[in-house]
This record gives sequence, structure tokens and C-alpha cells, in this order.
Amino acid sequence: MARNKYPEITEERILDAAERLFLEKGYENTTIQDIVDALGDLTKGAVYHHFKSKEEIVDAVGTRMFLRRNPFAAVAGRTDLNGLEKFRESIRLNQGDNERMEMTVQSMSILKNPRFLVEMIRDNQQSLAPAIQQFLEEGVRDGSVHTEYTRELAEIIPLLTGLWMVPALYPATAEEMQRKFRFIGELLSRMGVPLVDETMLQELEPYFRKIEDSCKDSE
Repeated sequence: MARNKYPEITEERILDAAERLFLEKGYENTTIQDIVDALGDLTKGAVYHHFKSKEEIVDAVGTRMFLRRNPFAAVAGRTDLNGLEKFRESIRLNQGDNERMEMTVQSMSILKNPRFLVEMIRDNQQSLAPAIQQFLEEGVRDGSVHTEYTRELAEIIPLLTGLWMVPALYPATAEEMQRKFRFIGELLSRMGVPLVDETMLQELEPYFRKIEDSCKDSE
């Protein structure tokens, strides 16, 4: 009865259990039955009532983790940073969230599913693009950014740093991903947004290595 009366509580419990198992065992090694066993008082049918698949669960877990520690919101109100510095700091905070980065790496394979790919693009448009545009426009006002295309860049940056960097969609080694990100940096710099520096590239290298290893393990 409680599950029917308070479905949001049940969903949170499912996501709590799934998040813990994904981080402990890995997404590929975790089954729906593992999640059911961790919950203890729900059936597999009850879990499927709230989430249609394990892919849907890991997608929801990733979204919840991002919203829980939103790096854009964390720096938006800071007065010690200009617009460009806020953008850089949000990237640094995002990469520093080891648990969420681990979940991001684990869930990349689901982007082969067109439905989840469309949902990622939609989420980028609704969440990431407005936050990026805010930083870019602030950068234009304070002089740290020089572009007339704040909206267009805000929309294309998540596509380049997200979809184009996913080996499941565009196969690439860690070195090739590093080269891609350097290319993105040069492209943005020529558009008046000198976002990517050597420090950022060095900090991203372990992340690209982890993505490459994850892709090898899933083959």
C-alpha cells in the first residue's frame, strides 16, 4: 500500500539501492535482481512498475546525482570569478565529482539506445545550455568572453563535449579523445571563448583513460 500511496518515495529507494550497487559492483555487473535483493521488501515486478529497464534506472541515477551536486549552480552566485572563470570552475567541479564521473562512464553504453540519446540531447537543451549561456553572457559583459554567439555556443558545446566525446557513438582511444578536446578548445578560443587550457587537459586525461578502459571491458 505504501508503494502505491507514495510512489516517489519508492522510486527514491530504488535509485538509492541502484546507485550504491552501480558504484560498488559496476553497472554491467549489477542486475535488477540485485537491486530487488538490496531493497528487501519489493518484487522485481514492483521495480519494473517504476522503471522499465536497468538502462532507465542508471539514467535516472545519473540525472539525480547531477542535480544533487549541480556544478553550474554551485558557482553561479560567486562574485570572485568572472563569467569565463565560472565556466571553467563548473567543469573542474564536475570532473572532481568522482562518483558522478564513475556513473557517467558506466552509463555511456546506453547512448546506443536512440531513446536515451534523444533524452540526453533534450536534457542538454533544457539544463546545460541555459547555464552555459548565462556564463557566456556574463563573460561578454565583464570582458572575459568575446563573442556574438552566446546562445549558439551554449547549444553546441554540450554536443561537442558530450555526444562527440562518447566512444560508443564515435569510437576513440584516450589519446584521440584528448586530441578532440584540444580541438574543441582551439575552436572555442577562435570564437572568443578561451575555455580550455593545459591544466584542464591534464585533469581530463585520467577521465579519458577510464572511458577507454570501460569501453574495452564492455566489448
